[in-house]
Amino acid sequence: MENSEKFYKDGLNFTCAKCSFCCGHSPGFVYLSKRDLLALCEYKNLPLKSFVEKYCRWADYYYGTQVLALIEKNNYDCVLWENGCSCYPARPIQCSTYPFWTWMIKDKETWEQCAKECPGINKGECHSVREIEKASKLYSENQPLHKEDVLELIKAEENHG
Repeated sequence: MENSEKFYKDGLNFTCAKCSFCCGHSPGFVYLSKRDLLALCEYKNLPLKSFVEKYCRWADYYYGTQVLALIEKNNYDCVLWENGCSCYPARPIQCSTYPFWTWMIKDKETWEQCAKECPGINKGECHSVREIEKASKLYSENQPLHKEDVLELIKAEENHG
């Protein structure tokens, strides 16, 4: 589909209202890719194993596999939420690309439905087609780490540490 055919051909408005809706209040998953995990470990200055033990859990994924995800607090807020994201500069791709996720921008109806839950959608800064599609591509290509891969990374770090 060409840009001229897309409902967002003139861009989309979004500025985070810092309401924390997307960071908690209801069950969900923040899946971590290798890039996400390494960035968060560096930001928190923690070895992989320590970060995983303190901030992560295994989430059931497709075909009986498990992937790495951030844990939630009892009220479903993200473990990294403390009146704002405590790791904002190193936040996961899933977080930094919101609300330009592939499924959210597939059509105007879906976008408007999402706007009912997010007070920042359709408000504030206008993001270009280029920005929107870059974020969407990052989101769709950002694959969560499977359990076996995380355990290998931890083992490699311990062997070289």
